Amino acid sequence: MQISSDCWKAARDADSESKEEWLAAKRAEEQEAAVAWAKQFDMPQLEGPEKALDWGERSRHQLMTAAHTALVVEGSWDEADWAELEEKARSITRAGWWIDQRDAEGTDLLELLDAAGEADRGTENPFR
Repeated sequence: MQISSDCWKAARDADSESKEEWLAAKRAEEQEAAVAWAKQFDMPQLEGPEKALDWGERSRHQLMTAAHTALVVEGSWDEADWAELEEKARSITRAGWWIDQRDAEGTDLLELLDAAGEADRGTENPFR
């Protein structure tokens, strides 16, 4: 059976719309989880262009979660080691930094945090 090009286009467009709706819902869900996590663990607000803030929050949450799994749950870190990494993570408030690191391995997070520049650290950083 052959479908007309109009039917095919309509089906493709509907499929594309449902994919976009699914992606928007998934992003909203991830954003909600990232905001709740940031609040729970006393993470600072990120700084940067408005359009980068949500993406930065999601990226930070995903990388911190991956790092916790790799270093504490599956690794040999204890809570004191993790608390030290968390404190370093709090000092990085530039949303773009977290976005740039979004594909990094959780095991690399400490090294990445240590290598972060002053421009990546927040204006409210007490260590400046």
